[in-house]
Amino acid sequence: MNRSDTSSNQRRTERKRASAPAIVTDVITGQSIGQVGNLSSTGMMLITAKPPRREALYQVRMALLPNGRTLLQSQPIEIGIQEQWQEPAASSNQIWAGFRIIAITDIDASRLEDWLAQA
Repeated sequence: MNRSDTSSNQRRTERKRASAPAIVTDVITGQSIGQVGNLSSTGMMLITAKPPRREALYQVRMALLPNGRTLLQSQPIEIGIQEQWQEPAASSNQIWAGFRIIAITDIDASRLEDWLAQA
């Protein structure tokens, strides 16, 4: 069993796809590290051009655009994430990478839950 199979089997929450591109930015470097492929309250899959460091920790920011019937504030959400797995995407020059959310404020967690409920 490969690492990605193990990670997907460990998921406990349903992930939702972003209907509009959600760019994820490294707070420390200010550089974009990828785009949200799917997202849950406990993790996310990013589509990246460069493979992330194995098991690395990142402090990231992302703006989740309105997704559903109710307009959601587009203020960025800031979270701490840790790389769990990665594999080549179907498209060349892209990597799919799974991350676990390890730190999020109560306010951002509430905003994320609201977004997920609308997705």
